Amino acid sequence: MSMIDPTARIEDGAVIGEGTSIGPYCIIGPHVVIGDNCKLIAHVHITAKTTIGAGCTIYPFVSLGTPPQSLSYRGELTRLEIGAGCTIRESVTMNAGTVAGGGVTRVGERGYFMNCSHVGHDCRVGNDVIFATSATLGGHCEIGDFVFIGGLSAVHQFTRIGPQVMVGGVCGVRGDVIPFGLVNGQYASLEGLNIIGMKRRKFTKDRLATVRSFYQKLFRGPGIFAERLTAVQPMAAQDPAIAEILAFIGDGKHRALCLPADDGNKH
Repeated sequence: MSMIDPTARIEDGAVIGEGTSIGPYCIIGPHVVIGDNCKLIAHVHITAKTTIGAGCTIYPFVSLGTPPQSLSYRGELTRLEIGAGCTIRESVTMNAGTVAGGGVTRVGERGYFMNCSHVGHDCRVGNDVIFATSATLGGHCEIGDFVFIGGLSAVHQFTRIGPQVMVGGVCGVRGDVIPFGLVNGQYASLEGLNIIGMKRRKFTKDRLATVRSFYQKLFRGPGIFAERLTAVQPMAAQDPAIAEILAFIGDGKHRALCLPADDGNKH
């Protein structure tokens, strides 16, 4: 049985899952679907065609499914999809998609979104991510699984961040970040591999050594980057992580690749 505070406003048509509690002064729009066993603590606003998976906890002053912050938006009813098991802390905002971007913003399962973080329109956010305080995504970003984005960091629109990346605090991320990368700096540059995260994902010493060797050849070897990229292509067969990094680089479309600071002019 759902528990709804008498001060909450639930519009006709909204679907509230079994065991979900809706706290004081929440506002739920008519096209919203909230899964089982969620907890909206108080003062939560959810609108548009927003769906929320089971077991999410949403803190006060969160705003979900609000219109995309895009000058192309003309009032269309678009979507926001949030996976199960997410924790969404105070004052987080997540916008619905735009028609031009496919009409949907997607957030995966088990994400932890700290206070004042933001997911822009048409983003694709993976599973098990952590967004620290005020971490911000521009529109159309793609964020892989197990990504950590540090506090006060901002990701430029259309930027891709591969799985298992760590972004330091107070970074402006303007280029695509390879899977397993570690980036830092006022304008983010690639500082190496996210070794701590890789160990947590059970990478063996041999695998770490293999991927490190690949990284050194690609980003620290002689010659220009394009030549090094061609030279390391056969290494894709040595480890799935290497193959994933090379495929990620090959799929780039909108943004340049985030490179080490001392390699910025060696394309």
